[in-house]
Amino acid sequence: MASQDGGSMTGLTSGEAREFHRIFMKSTIAFTGWAFAAHALVAMWRPWFWYDGSNPVVSSSLDVIKTLPFFG
Repeated sequence: MASQDGGSMTGLTSGEAREFHRIFMKSTIAFTGWAFAAHALVAMWRPWFWYDGSNPVVSSSLDVIKTLPFFG
């Protein structure tokens, strides 16, 4: 429960809570942007979702491992 003196359950003041929220939201948006960019780059490199049969795509992850020079 919140205390009677106007504090919150977290113990943060209103200004501290706003600052935490601002940093949290910026971090979340930045992480989402990086994740989206990474997935877009991988989709352009190896299109797994829009595969139409024209580009040769490795059939399994085991085939990828077999193509590495130190596992060949």
